[in-house]
Amino acid sequence: MKKEALKKFKRVFEMQRRNILFNDRIVREDFSVCSDDRFDEVDQAATDIEQSMRMRLCNREILYLKKVEEALRRIEEGTFGECDECGEEIERRRLEARPTATLCVSCKEEQERREILTAAGRQHKSLGEAFSKKLA
Repeated sequence: MKKEALKKFKRVFEMQRRNILFNDRIVREDFSVCSDDRFDEVDQAATDIEQSMRMRLCNREILYLKKVEEALRRIEEGTFGECDECGEEIERRRLEARPTATLCVSCKEEQERREILTAAGRQHKSLGEAFSKKLA
């Protein structure tokens, strides 16, 4: 991959990392529950739902932050844009659409076919392959 493209992706990842970390601070500051918000069961339920949604958002951002950190590491190592499975270069269009992609289109399609055909494919995707193997 050309140096200009790598610099562009690095800037995008660094900006995304800053945004996630900034948003995380704001969300965590708002996690505290004021006793005034718990007047009755309906208020308590609304507060619980809001906190649950914030926790889900935090978890999603933490998972994405890990992917961003991994992409930045791959840029530093010089392996960004290489498919983890076949070692071929991932198409630039795919990286522009999904910058954290680690598989080329054909390897990703094959992975998705395997997920559908195997029992491990029924595991929640966010658990990761290593964790799913431990469950089996």
